[in-house]
Amino acid sequence: MLPKSLIAATVALTLAACSSTVNHQETTALSPDNPFAAPSSLIYQAPDFTQIEDSHFKPAFEAGMAQHLAEIELIANNPDPATFDNTIVAMEKSGALLTRTASVFYNLASSTGNDERTALMAEFSPKMSEHSDNIYLNDALFQRVDGLYQQRAELGLDSESLRLLEVMHQRFELAGAKLTDEQKVKVRELNKRLSTLSTTYGQNLLKASQEGAVRVKDKARLKGLSEGRIQAAAAAANKAGYEGEYLITLTNTTRQSALIDLEDRALREQVWKASAYRATEGEFDNRGLVLEQAQLRAQKAALFGFNSWAEYKLQTQMAKKPEAVLELLGSMAPKVVANAGKEADEIRALMKAEGADFELQPWDWFYYGEKVRAQKYNLDQDEVSQYLEFNRVLEDGVFYTMTRQFGITFKARPDIPAYHEDVKVYEIFDKDSSSMGLFYADYFARQGKRGGAWMNVFVGQSHLLENKPVIVNVMNIRKAAKGQPQLVSFDEATTMFHEMGHGVHGLFSDVTYPSLAGTAVSTDFVEFPSTYMEDWAFHPEVINNYAKHYETGETIPPALLEKVLAAAKFNQGFDTLEYLAAALLDMEWHSIDANTQIDDVAEFEAAALARNGVALNYIPPRYKSTYFAHTFAGGYSAGYYAYMWSEILAADAFAHVREQGGLTEEQGEWFRKTILSVGNSQDLMEAYKGFKGAEPTTEALLIRRGINL
Repeated sequence: MLPKSLIAATVALTLAACSSTVNHQETTALSPDNPFAAPSSLIYQAPDFTQIEDSHFKPAFEAGMAQHLAEIELIANNPDPATFDNTIVAMEKSGALLTRTASVFYNLASSTGNDERTALMAEFSPKMSEHSDNIYLNDALFQRVDGLYQQRAELGLDSESLRLLEVMHQRFELAGAKLTDEQKVKVRELNKRLSTLSTTYGQNLLKASQEGAVRVKDKARLKGLSEGRIQAAAAAANKAGYEGEYLITLTNTTRQSALIDLEDRALREQVWKASAYRATEGEFDNRGLVLEQAQLRAQKAALFGFNSWAEYKLQTQMAKKPEAVLELLGSMAPKVVANAGKEADEIRALMKAEGADFELQPWDWFYYGEKVRAQKYNLDQDEVSQYLEFNRVLEDGVFYTMTRQFGITFKARPDIPAYHEDVKVYEIFDKDSSSMGLFYADYFARQGKRGGAWMNVFVGQSHLLENKPVIVNVMNIRKAAKGQPQLVSFDEATTMFHEMGHGVHGLFSDVTYPSLAGTAVSTDFVEFPSTYMEDWAFHPEVINNYAKHYETGETIPPALLEKVLAAAKFNQGFDTLEYLAAALLDMEWHSIDANTQIDDVAEFEAAALARNGVALNYIPPRYKSTYFAHTFAGGYSAGYYAYMWSEILAADAFAHVREQGGLTEEQGEWFRKTILSVGNSQDLMEAYKGFKGAEPTTEALLIRRGINL
């Protein structure tokens, strides 16, 4: 899942130096009629979407950047000797107007995109990159920060303040503060170009995915899909102007859910190819953008003295070095390939028994794999979905689990405006009934929303700024046709738990400084709390509380539940291999040096997969290069491995909690105190050891995935 915890890669560095609001009086040339001119008057400064229009963003961005730079110049040129308060704390309090503008804009641009927002994104992404450079390449400012860093042991700072100083200093170094003037000019040029490329890539992908949707004129070709899915396809076609037809829309992975049920093999092939060859030709071709980004990133890393972009990026991660990542992924690959091969043999055997006279292809895997699953477990996914009504999953599953673990409660706040009619706002109350913050639930797919699922922040927690968190979870569940029950798959239910893990990571943040708050952690740690929360979706007490038949209210029968839990470990060879292939592809793109010349994306992909022993034609990477938004349009370049790294932490932590008592408020409170509340205010491995008393091992991960590695 995409960097749900970050705003946008194009503004991440800038916003890290900004706050969500500021306590001192502001001066701005922005019209007072602009809703961003002052903090929102709503509870916890939640955005007032009744007042915000697209025309407000451009002047607010421009005024926000100007105001922020003026504040930075005052800090950098302060005639008084540098102190932690007049330099580091002052930086934490700067940039309020820009932050509240950007936090709303980038959320809306990804969840409710339109032509105007797309154009604004293209215009301001390079400007925001340049703005970040104006801060981190300001030599006078760096000299103040560096002076404090060099004498940090004598400053008498508390542990969080010391951590902030160290993080801030590293941020300046990795931005280029120690480079020569000539090198700084080059870095600025590279950053600006990379920002433009990343934005264009993401916009191309969105449009290519929309245009790649498969039109079907004959309803008979949809045989195998449920009536609800067929109605949804008809509604999608009608909305797109193809009245009387059916539209199979694309999600942002190589796999597509329709491939499970469609009986028409030619249509399955058409859907798969529409997905797998997205953005490889025509107006929205991303191949050139991939090649240029990989090359420019390598050039930027070389300016800093690193051999590759991966080596540069991993300086701030738990993994530290590319070798550690490649060792983790490479050590798993042979056994995972072997496991996937056994799964393929089972599928081929069933195909042969049914008289199939063709070789197993990627568009066959899910269709026949689901038959193998049904044969082994006698499991009907449509039957399972009857017990997964959306509101019950959310309220009696996700919210229930949060209450059982942490004692928090959710109260619907229809009086607080949301940015779309499908979005629901909740106020969160702690176990002592005190109000903690706000949570926006945005779960349904719509035109203009990018694919995937993520968490974002409208207002970040900070004691310094007296801010409570305002958090949003976003998903892409297909809305049921009018009059049909809103049922979800078990994968979607699990993802709801996952995203709430990110949500409480932001909601429980209990730190002083905004730069260290909530999910402002390394990418190979940020997925830990969310992946940990996934496993509660399968906990007997939890699942029996939410998995009830949408018509009768009957709890899911034990025999069916047993099948669900057993089947959850089915196809793990495929799932793990397609992930490993994508993670290794990401590392390969970002392990090239500045002198490497690549001319063909497809050839590079094929060679990279073969080199790592993961080139199975019937199991392609979860993401190919032209629609790998994590790495070419998001914040996960040389970082897609983080999901596996985080899963090791999550599986180990979940096993530990179960050993210590399981779903209890005592265990939840300890997890909250040691992991969820600390943000990046301490070394993350030390935080984990503080939680468990030891470093994690991979044993629980192997059990979780059902793979004997």
